[in-house]
Amino acid sequence: MIPDLRVEFNAKYRPERYQSLLRRLDERAGSKVEFRVAETPVFLTLALLEEMALSGVRLTRRLLAWPEYLAEARNSIPDNFFVAEQSGGTNNSHPNFLTADFALVETESSKLEPRLVEIQAFPSVFAYQAMLTEEYRRAFGVPDSLGVFLGGMDKDSFWSLFGKTVLGKHAAENVVLTEVDPQHQKTLPDFLLTARELGISVVDIATLVPIGNKLHYRNDAGQLVPVHRIYNRAIADEMIGRKVKLSFDLTARWEVEWAGHPNWYFLISKFSVPWLSAAGEAVVPPAAFLNDFLRGDGFGRMEGAGVRLPSGDKGEAVYEDLLLKPLFSFAGKGIQFAPTRAELEAIPERERGNYLVQQRMHFVPTIRTPHGLTQAEIRILYIWPDGGELTPVLPLVRLGRGKMMGVDHNRNQEWVGASAAFWR
Repeated sequence: MIPDLRVEFNAKYRPERYQSLLRRLDERAGSKVEFRVAETPVFLTLALLEEMALSGVRLTRRLLAWPEYLAEARNSIPDNFFVAEQSGGTNNSHPNFLTADFALVETESSKLEPRLVEIQAFPSVFAYQAMLTEEYRRAFGVPDSLGVFLGGMDKDSFWSLFGKTVLGKHAAENVVLTEVDPQHQKTLPDFLLTARELGISVVDIATLVPIGNKLHYRNDAGQLVPVHRIYNRAIADEMIGRKVKLSFDLTARWEVEWAGHPNWYFLISKFSVPWLSAAGEAVVPPAAFLNDFLRGDGFGRMEGAGVRLPSGDKGEAVYEDLLLKPLFSFAGKGIQFAPTRAELEAIPERERGNYLVQQRMHFVPTIRTPHGLTQAEIRILYIWPDGGELTPVLPLVRLGRGKMMGVDHNRNQEWVGASAAFWR
């Protein structure tokens, strides 16, 4: 994206430097990094990253100040995942963690502009991403003059803010990172880095032990330790898909704080995209809930917004410019390109409120590599401590050359995968 930096990086690239990067990542994480790491970071202007970061802040604040939206989003939470809200000492008025994903698209005036892919109030790989930027810099000699942190952060202030948000006012011994079977997750490197840096334990959420109205975990010595705060990384759709049986009632009111209350996973999510689209947010591509698209005014609104849609309700009609997305899936699961009318109609009416259709954005390939131009999806990571401000802290980048940008969808290719951004 910054031509002189791209040319210089490509000219100095050596495969042995990349192999050194991979070895260092595994060593520092204390675990094999199972997803593909790209051979290159990207080089962006700070202005572009700040434009995206500010868009995420604006959209989030709009949603939080929108009573009608919040009421409907709350109703969308499955009954067995509606977690009792905390009482006393913590702030339920906002999420602690947020991510906003953006594509770069070409406008009619041939200008590159960001468009929201999705927004999610859920933690991402904060610790791993901070480490990845350091190792890119080390392996490839990226100049110290190029920045990585956003929001006026540096390495020390980032870790201070992250630690404050995860730990709250509690001792590290009483704070746990919970996940479903964490030792076998691809994000294990991030868990281990977080645990090491903050001094907390990584715990399988299914193994928490309820005693009275408190939750406990077993430490390395087998002793039961009370849990005062949970940094939750367990995703609802995975718990449903794996049929995970917890030893406690997730929806009950436990004497525990959440660093990232689980309800926010639903409250700020893909569920918000049709609302923001209908409200005229230019950075949000046209979208509608599936039931509204098939039986309401969603079709007309999207057509009026410039989406090319075949007319009529014949089953063989193909919506080439649409994506069908399940609302609460993670990492791109269940997304369908160019669905037909028959495929949309085949989804039972009672389930259509759990899907949206969205204008497909055509990512502009902008990163010059030895394997041709490559696309970038840019995720802005935000931290929002209790009683603090919503702060963009780091960009995370996915490089790809296929329809999907996730690291699971760009296998058997080179110069694609998980990456980082440096700015000038």
